[in-house]
Amino acid sequence: MDKILISACLTGDPVRYDGAAKTSANPHLALWQAEGRLIPYCPEVAGGLPTPRLPAEIEAGASAEQVLAGDALILDSAGGDVTSAFLAGAQATLALARQHACRHAVLTDGSPSCGTSYIYAGRFDGRRTAGMGVTAALLQSHGIRVWSEAQIDELAALLDRK
Repeated sequence: MDKILISACLTGDPVRYDGAAKTSANPHLALWQAEGRLIPYCPEVAGGLPTPRLPAEIEAGASAEQVLAGDALILDSAGGDVTSAFLAGAQATLALARQHACRHAVLTDGSPSCGTSYIYAGRFDGRRTAGMGVTAALLQSHGIRVWSEAQIDELAALLDRK
């Protein structure tokens, strides 16, 4: 049975920047949880950031790949550089995924760590831009397929075909 890495906030853990969860009510998650398939994890907490914490965004115009390459930063809303915590969390998440032989990860869209299809644009004005967070990009670059919480049904259909 395939293990699935999942953003801990989606399973009800209050680890988001605002101290809340983003619990998903998708029935597939409840089934996978009961089967012991889910590996909940928060890269930002793993990287040493507190809960709650200031919101953070990849700097305007930059990508997760640029952050991973050392060519861009992740800044919090007060202008603090939190890049090293995000990178440490991404590496810890990759190590956990490898430890459990995860081939799939369900991540929280919008996050500078876990965004799979969009992130916030780096200006703290609520605008979104297409792109991935650093954890999502790192996992994908190592062959782990990343899915947003909106794609859980697609992942379930794929797993059911196997």
